[in-house]
Amino acid sequence: MENNVIYNITPIEFRLDLKDPFLFTAHHVDHFPAANKDMGPAFEPTIDEPYRMYYGDIVPGFPEHPHTGFETITLVESGFVDHFDSLGNGGRYAAGDVQWLSTGNGIEHCEMFPLIHQDKPNTFELFQIWFNSSAEQKKQDPAYKMMWREHIPHVSLKDSHENNIDIRVISGEFNGKDAIPRPAHSWAAAKENNVNIYMMTLDAHAEIVMPATTSTSTRFAYFYQGTTLNVEGETVQFRHLIELKSDTEIHLTAGDHEARILWLEGEPIGEPVAMRGPFVLNSDQELNDAFRRYRATHFGDWPWSSSAPVFKREQPRFASYNAGEIKEFPEQS
Repeated sequence: MENNVIYNITPIEFRLDLKDPFLFTAHHVDHFPAANKDMGPAFEPTIDEPYRMYYGDIVPGFPEHPHTGFETITLVESGFVDHFDSLGNGGRYAAGDVQWLSTGNGIEHCEMFPLIHQDKPNTFELFQIWFNSSAEQKKQDPAYKMMWREHIPHVSLKDSHENNIDIRVISGEFNGKDAIPRPAHSWAAAKENNVNIYMMTLDAHAEIVMPATTSTSTRFAYFYQGTTLNVEGETVQFRHLIELKSDTEIHLTAGDHEARILWLEGEPIGEPVAMRGPFVLNSDQELNDAFRRYRATHFGDWPWSSSAPVFKREQPRFASYNAGEIKEFPEQS
C-alpha cells in the first residue's frame, strides 16, 4: 500500500529487506526444548515447538565464517549467544544485550546458541541487523563491543491514560537520552547520520507520537509482538514491516495486547552496494579481490580449537577484547 505517511506494509517470516544505510534484518525465533548434556536440543523439533539448527551439528548456530565491509548489530530478546572471532576475542551474551561488530577489512567469527537449561525449554529470539559501512569504513580494522542490558539507556514514559511505554535506545538518542557510543568506524557513530535504533514496548492501548527526523532518512518500524498496531489510522497486524515517511511525526497506538516494535532510521550512505554472501563492498571487482584475499589469508588465523566452540554451561556473561587480554563482565542479573 502507499499513502502520504505509510509507504509499504510487508508481512515478515524471517528476513526484513531494508534500505540504505541498512541492508536487511534477520528475525530468529526458535522454540528449543530442554538441553542435553552437550547444550544441544534434547528432542527433535515438533510442529508445536519448531526450531532450526542453522549450521550447527551439536549446538545450534553459525560456526566459523568470514565477513567484510559492513556491521552486524545483534539484539537478543531471549536465549544465549557465544561469540568467538579471529582476533582472539570471545564472549557470552544473553537476553537484553546487544553486540555491535564492525567487520571492516575482514574478520572470521562464529555465533553459537548454547542451550543452557536442562530442566525447561530454551526459547530463543534475536534480531541481527546487517548495517552497511562507507567505503572508507570498509578499509578499517574490524572491532566489536558489547552493550550490556544493564547499561543500555531506557526512556520510560506514560501516555495521557497512564499506559506505560519503554524505549531502549540502541543507537542515536531519544528524548535527550543518548545511546552507548557505537564503534568509532561506524556510520552510526556520527551524530549527523541520525542513525536511531530503538526497541519499543507499549502497554495495551498505549499511545506515542514518534518525532520526525530528516527528509532524507530511511525509516522503518517492525511490529514483531502483539495483536494489532494502529499507525496513523492504519491497522497493522503482528509481524509486519512498515516503511514510513521520515520527516513527519508518526502516531502509534497499541491494540488489546502489549506491542513490541523495532524502530530503524538513518541517513543513507549513498554509495554503490555490491553484496555476495557474507561480503558487502562497492563493486564486483572489490568483491573478487576480497574473496581472493580471504582464500589467501582467512582474515587471520582461527585461534580456537574447533569451528563451532562454546563456553561451559556455567560461564556467566562476559566479553573479551584485545586478543583476550581484557575481560569485561557486566553487573550480573
